[in-house]
Amino acid sequence: MFTYPKTFSHIGLSVPKLEQAVKFYTEVLGWYVIMKPSEIENDDTPIGQMCRDVFGEDWRTFRIAHLATGDKIGVEMFEFPENETPNNNFEYWKTGIFHFCIQDPDIEGLVEKIKLHGGKQRMPIREYYPGDKPYRMVYVEDPFGNIFEIYSHSYELTYSQGAY
Repeated sequence: MFTYPKTFSHIGLSVPKLEQAVKFYTEVLGWYVIMKPSEIENDDTPIGQMCRDVFGEDWRTFRIAHLATGDKIGVEMFEFPENETPNNNFEYWKTGIFHFCIQDPDIEGLVEKIKLHGGKQRMPIREYYPGDKPYRMVYVEDPFGNIFEIYSHSYELTYSQGAY
């Protein structure tokens, strides 16, 4: 049996203020809103039952919005009533997902736009192959503490010749 590469469907982000997050990601990254913010209740509807399977019995309600990137990847944004913003959202040494990455050839322009909209630049913009290839990267943070990376070129191009 052949194992073929699976496609990426979506990611889920937890944010403290859903409308502000939707505004940030649509205005800064140009993502599309495919489902406006709505409230989900812990009830016997199909979505309520599905969320009980995911979150357990003890949740009451949360808000959710669905966005899509330019390459059709979905982004679910969740706002839970008792959300907590950690002091350090970059515990990279702990098992789990610690960032996602987007691609834009104008890294400098996007970093400035992120900072203008309340985000942070976490490091200087770096070149993967200085003097050889123009592939660059940087880590940034949205205004809500979510860490992401920006590549100037595709993942395949960046690593196709062997990295480092």
